[in-house]
Amino acid sequence: MNKMKEFLNRNIRQYGMIFALIVIMIFFGIITGGKIIWPRNVSMLVRQNAYVLILAIGMMLCILTGGNIDLSVGSLVALVSAMSGMLTSQLGLPTWVGIVVSLVTGLIAGMWQGFWIAFVKVPPFITTLAGMLIFRGINNIILDGKTLPLSGLYIIIGTGSVPDIMPKTIPEFLRIGNLLKLQNKPEFLNATMLIVGLILSIVYVLVVLFTRNSKKARGYEVETLKSVITKVITFFIIINIFSYWLAMDEGLPIMLILLAALYAIYTFIATKTIPGRHLYAMGGNIKAAELSGVNTRKMMFLVYSNMGLLAAVAGIVTAGRMMASSPNVGQSFELDAIGACFIGGASAYGGVGTIWGAVVGAFIMGVMNNGMSIIGLNVFYQSIAKGMVVLLAVAFDMYSKSKSRLG
Repeated sequence: MNKMKEFLNRNIRQYGMIFALIVIMIFFGIITGGKIIWPRNVSMLVRQNAYVLILAIGMMLCILTGGNIDLSVGSLVALVSAMSGMLTSQLGLPTWVGIVVSLVTGLIAGMWQGFWIAFVKVPPFITTLAGMLIFRGINNIILDGKTLPLSGLYIIIGTGSVPDIMPKTIPEFLRIGNLLKLQNKPEFLNATMLIVGLILSIVYVLVVLFTRNSKKARGYEVETLKSVITKVITFFIIINIFSYWLAMDEGLPIMLILLAALYAIYTFIATKTIPGRHLYAMGGNIKAAELSGVNTRKMMFLVYSNMGLLAAVAGIVTAGRMMASSPNVGQSFELDAIGACFIGGASAYGGVGTIWGAVVGAFIMGVMNNGMSIIGLNVFYQSIAKGMVVLLAVAFDMYSKSKSRLG
């Protein structure tokens, strides 16, 4: 019992939010009569909330520098969406040109804000507040209140799935979906999604075991073998259940491939590179980081430039899912991204947080958005609910920090 208590106290940040995600899914599963776990709703959860996942990754890096945030990402998503519509729909340029120009637009916008924050020393809150107004204004000038249709690669990215490599190979009578009496189920499982899920789960197990052995060989303190086995078995099962659920719909969403790539890249940057260690050092004590040789100006510039680039990616994804550029897109996106980071364990003071936590927090926000929409809850009550969850998440963070200090 003492070992279990010690394990929970040591990993409360990492596993507490996963437990919260499971509880929230069970809660909405009950009050929606199981609708939220229908394969189609699970698939739509990934697509509809991809913008939160993408923005939360970039926002986490901003928060790590010292609790800083970017208020302009929602407006930048709208600007990129407008650029996409103008270039492809009005000017008739190829889709790939529109995507490249849109990405460059987001990067330049992020560099613009990074310049004011890093070199002119304007506080991030003020700079990004100004950016929120500027980018929204440019978006409205471009669209002039119109909605422009999008096609081609935008729609493939936003709504497409990977074709099944073995179509119609796993018949309906072998499907668990029949036993659960799920609605709108196709006659066959998507074999591609099942294979990908199995491969990913095996790779996860091997990476965890290799990382543990590597740390142990270098003399670092590691988790007990029993706790590691429990963790890998749990996540092995979760990954394959998630894959099975997607296989009961349209299979592997292209959006999910993009999200997985971003997660892998930014997890590597945050945990395995010198710039990643510098981010955590800045959040811990920016003065000490400067005295240790960290170029804090350069890091702030890079962080906000990166945030602009990821906002552009979110803008392309959102435009593709909506199949159009709309003048009202991106409203409150920044609040969802910030909320996802704090729900996922980021500290309001910086220096604490993980990309994994941001992803879990984004899924919590997504499940809440999806569940409240299914039950038809008024949007005003939805805002209250999300606000309370963010408040409780930060309060939990403060409580866990105080307990660790006392411990």
